[in-house]
Amino acid sequence: MALSVFYYLCGMEVNLLHTNISYLKGVGPKKAEILGKELKVFTFMDMLNQFPFRYIDKSQIHKVAQVNDDLVYYQLIGTIDQVQLIGAPRATRATARFSDDTGSIELVFFRGLKWIKNRFKPGVKYVLFGKASEFNHNYNFAHPEIEEYNPNDPLIGEGLQGVYNTTEKMKDHGLGTRQIAKIQRQILQQVMDFIPETLPLNLLQREQLIPRKYAYYQIHIPANNIEIQQATRRLKYEEHLFFQLKLLRAKKRRESLNQGYVFSQVGDYFNTFYKEHLPFPLTNAQKRVIREIRIDLGSGHQMNRLLQGDVGSGKTIVAMMVMLLALDNGYQACMMAPTEILATQHYATLKELLKDMPVKFALLTGSTKTKDRREIHEGLEDGSLQIIVGTHALIEEKVIFKRLGLAIIDEQHRFGVAQRSKFWEKTERPPHTLVMTATPIPRTLAMTQYGDLDVSKIDELPPGRKPVETYHVYDDDRYRIMMFMKQQIAKGRQIYVVYPLIKESEKTDMIALQEGYEALLRDFPEPEYKISVCHGQLKPEDKDFEMQRFITKNTQIMVATTVIEVGVNIPNATVMIIENANRFGLSQLHQLRGRVGRGADQSYCILVTDHKLSDDGKKRMKTMCATNDGFQIAEVDLELRGPGETGGLRQSGQIEMLIGDLQKDGALIPQVRDAAIQILNDDPKLIKPENRMLREHYKELFAQTFDWSQIG
Repeated sequence: MALSVFYYLCGMEVNLLHTNISYLKGVGPKKAEILGKELKVFTFMDMLNQFPFRYIDKSQIHKVAQVNDDLVYYQLIGTIDQVQLIGAPRATRATARFSDDTGSIELVFFRGLKWIKNRFKPGVKYVLFGKASEFNHNYNFAHPEIEEYNPNDPLIGEGLQGVYNTTEKMKDHGLGTRQIAKIQRQILQQVMDFIPETLPLNLLQREQLIPRKYAYYQIHIPANNIEIQQATRRLKYEEHLFFQLKLLRAKKRRESLNQGYVFSQVGDYFNTFYKEHLPFPLTNAQKRVIREIRIDLGSGHQMNRLLQGDVGSGKTIVAMMVMLLALDNGYQACMMAPTEILATQHYATLKELLKDMPVKFALLTGSTKTKDRREIHEGLEDGSLQIIVGTHALIEEKVIFKRLGLAIIDEQHRFGVAQRSKFWEKTERPPHTLVMTATPIPRTLAMTQYGDLDVSKIDELPPGRKPVETYHVYDDDRYRIMMFMKQQIAKGRQIYVVYPLIKESEKTDMIALQEGYEALLRDFPEPEYKISVCHGQLKPEDKDFEMQRFITKNTQIMVATTVIEVGVNIPNATVMIIENANRFGLSQLHQLRGRVGRGADQSYCILVTDHKLSDDGKKRMKTMCATNDGFQIAEVDLELRGPGETGGLRQSGQIEMLIGDLQKDGALIPQVRDAAIQILNDDPKLIKPENRMLREHYKELFAQTFDWSQIG
């Protein structure tokens, strides 16, 4: 008796979708344990949410004699015999013969050999489905799907069938993609009428979405490609909608609950700097962003704003002017950076910009001496220190502010949400928070991963900047590269040579950097030339020493790893040579290129690779040479690498998508976000009768989720 009928006859109000998968006929405790460990599938609903990643046509039954190069996959019915284990003393593979009335073909197995040896019964018919391959002018099947032939099996001869993610462990326990398809069919037969709708009828009609229960049926048991498309769109729409509702509700809640310090004054600090000490006119984009931030600071709500700006767009000066607004209103401000190099660079910039103004500020990092650290702690606690720039050292418990009103976090994706939240513990009210990134964020990611933040964008470079010219050259053209470097040095310019030391433990990369450094010493001998070296394995004081030599023009070449990716601002450096450029993602290549082109002189980026480039590698090189637009590059990076990797932007606490795809759903996400905004504007708490299903599913989805978005 089906479980659904049993529960109905018993009058039991049981949510069948939450039934443990072990109770399904043919699964049992052992297979259920494997499903839990391998796929995190514990209930019927968990299994239904395992969607096919592609479909194959199983409508045809073929004969052995028909196997050739015409098709990729074949489905055969026949008998299996002559099973042999090959290799002594330990078998390395097993072979068998599959036969029908037109001939026989070899089967090959490389795992589960003992099981294979005893699996097949003589004279019994089996259904085989697999990919044919040719070896020594004969065709064979390696690890095909095989099970006993049952003429009443609904999957045999059926058209489109889903292919599911499985693991070797699952296959070894009889849970290959064919078995998963059978399980899905079995579950749907029992629970389809119990799958609840989650979207209001008016939304279904307006967006032309099919009902949820039909979407689950069609995605697992489609009749044709149109049904697959309808089901996929419905389920993607639903997943994105609830994600957007969560982000937007969190934003509204934060705005209503979190009162912010009111910065009502634009006083002497800001005005004096703007009128007398601003080194260059602000771009229109910088002015627009400052206006947006000023509105936030005077609103009475806590600001939680993301500032995007391409490399060299002038985010630092915007941040500094916002800090001056905090000072004008009697509050302290801090700026936290992920590395000492970047924090030191920000501190040096502030020192230069504020040298003629009565502002007290300091630098706090892990390298700060004990005596200086004590003075800084005292200055922050008594309020005499107005601005502090630093690293993670700023969020240590012993750092106490008298009146922190503004926290600025640079390269914010390098900090965990929990780390950023520590600033909340240092104030009565949450400080205004401005998070900055020089990693341009594609539009779809901005609406999803940062959808709970207000977003500002500096999309204009300061006047006078010349676009960096970028070239891709091969590593067998080193003589030409060396001559170009000498020409630039003769003009008084400086050069970066960067190696892909991706992990500090990668010895091969370290050797590559060392060998490259030694080769440069031969080509650029002292005393005519001097070379600095900077990488993550140096002590902080040695790193700083090498960087200072380059900054003060005592060296002409800086051999480095990606420690100089962000924050280093040396206008005289006009050449960026990136060795093994194919080892870097597009976003990182763009960041590295941003270290040059910061002055008025023409700058160059040279991407060096060997000739063995993948298709993705070729596209990255071509994209870098074609454009300097970071936002355009970010879109290509998203396309190539996917949302989980782009710029290292994945944040803790985010929802893992079951079927939604931030990379492929670019056209759908803005449409869904608009619908979510419309729903919440009309019914902020989702309490109207027509939104009951939305509210119930929302509570079920997010009951266990801590709302990190309340934190800056």
